[in-house]
Amino acid sequence: MSSQTYAAFSEGFTPAQVEAHLIGDLATGFNVCEEICDRWVEDGRIGLYYEGVARPASEHSFAELREKAARFANYLSAQGIGKGDRVAGLLPRTPELLVVILGTLRAGAVYQPLFTAFGSGAIEYRLERAGTRLVVTDAANRSKLDSVKTCPPILLVGRDAAAAEYATDADFETELAAQSDRFEPVRIGADDPFLQMFTSGTVGKAKGVAVPARALLSFYVYMRHVIGLEPQDRYWNVADPGWAYGLYYAVVGPLLLGNATHFNENAFTADSTYDMLRKYRITNLAAAPTAYRLLMANDDGSGEGLGLRLASSAGEALNPEVISWVKRRMGCPVMDHYGQTETGMTCCNHHKLEHQLRVGSMGFSMPGHRVVALDTDCNEIGEGEIGQLAVDTSQSPLFFFQGYTWGEKDPFHGRYYLTGDVVISHGDGSYSFTGRDDDIITTAGYRVGPADVESTLLEHAAVAESGVVGKPDLKRGAIIKAYVVLKSRCEPSAALADELKQLVRSRLSTHAFPREIEFIEALPKTPSGKIQRFVLRNQAREESEAG
Repeated sequence: MSSQTYAAFSEGFTPAQVEAHLIGDLATGFNVCEEICDRWVEDGRIGLYYEGVARPASEHSFAELREKAARFANYLSAQGIGKGDRVAGLLPRTPELLVVILGTLRAGAVYQPLFTAFGSGAIEYRLERAGTRLVVTDAANRSKLDSVKTCPPILLVGRDAAAAEYATDADFETELAAQSDRFEPVRIGADDPFLQMFTSGTVGKAKGVAVPARALLSFYVYMRHVIGLEPQDRYWNVADPGWAYGLYYAVVGPLLLGNATHFNENAFTADSTYDMLRKYRITNLAAAPTAYRLLMANDDGSGEGLGLRLASSAGEALNPEVISWVKRRMGCPVMDHYGQTETGMTCCNHHKLEHQLRVGSMGFSMPGHRVVALDTDCNEIGEGEIGQLAVDTSQSPLFFFQGYTWGEKDPFHGRYYLTGDVVISHGDGSYSFTGRDDDIITTAGYRVGPADVESTLLEHAAVAESGVVGKPDLKRGAIIKAYVVLKSRCEPSAALADELKQLVRSRLSTHAFPREIEFIEALPKTPSGKIQRFVLRNQAREESEAG
């Protein structure tokens, strides 16, 4: 399907080529709802296919979505919420979620995702840090806000299904019905934020990432030339919109090109995935490696004859076994892509552009970016050398990361943005991932900062200190393991370990809790008192290999 070589396209690429496809531009700004919804109304296109759990499947046209987005934007305006204000969605993958996103963007406000598996502590921190003006949630998630201090006003979806104690919450359906279905889109500057993300780190709390409107150009290039999305494609990105890959490329990305997105509210299983692929005749699939590994582990031949044209993977390195299995059983090529919450996707194997494919490689710089690898002195390295992956911002016109929202960390060195990921250079502009240069844990496609888990464990009265690392795991890539030192007169037990697991699960999220806890006498430390997590990581790896 490739129509052009990667080298030729990249050499001649300019941002103006993307601007030509949009309503707004870098000089005058954008309204993101206008770009991803209004443009497609006149064609009568469907914007969302929804597969529900407790309610029937449904489809929603761009015209319907625009009308409901206008009603929500009018509601926000009536509350005094507008340009620059943060509006959070704590919602599952339902039509209401998409309406909240679109309506927030229509009003020129900033949408803030809250993953539904987050606990109260993770939610409270993000709301307080962002100064969030409104939270939209549903009956299933409403109780998580009960213990959130200084919680902003709440708009409740399905209030009738909630407990009587929430009767004072504003009702989503009632409030939107009272609003006009007309709202003039508010244009924001190219450098103004439209998404407020958070990304985990190894020290301290999650860091804020405000995504500016200019990121639309990067998202467009990714969807068109990396994902290879065509107008006739039926595209499904399995990722949850509570996270960057899902929000960027399951919501904004496909709608930007006029393709419908698919929301499946059901839990991810092999059966539910195959059912979804067949029912909606998906031709273009994107998912994390853990999803493909699960399908491979439950291989009963169901993947044959699906009609898939292309598949993509992001979140962690894709191993050769999975690549060959997808080709053999699902009948299509799968390409590995690399990116971060901060930058979006930047280094990819491109479906639409011809270039050398190397098994296990993250690929080449996405057009509009120049990705390099640096040694410890920040000099670019050569073929066969290992260094830190970086983006040369001086030669990356589509690079949009402006630094962490509240200056939590400086990830720049001169003209380079440092990713914190370690790669090997193949000398031809492509790279392969070898690991992190810090302690971030990637588990089932989610990136977890050990500091958050360690801080939560310390909330328990029995815990003196802890060290958290990733332990290799065939299914998830890694599981979270905590080495815990107890206070004097506290005894280790299976019951205490379960208590600690549940504490982290309830305060942070279901993907961040330690699946293994080992009680130890003391943590390995440097002379200055810092935890030597690499010692714990090596120990966890040896346990995994032995066992």
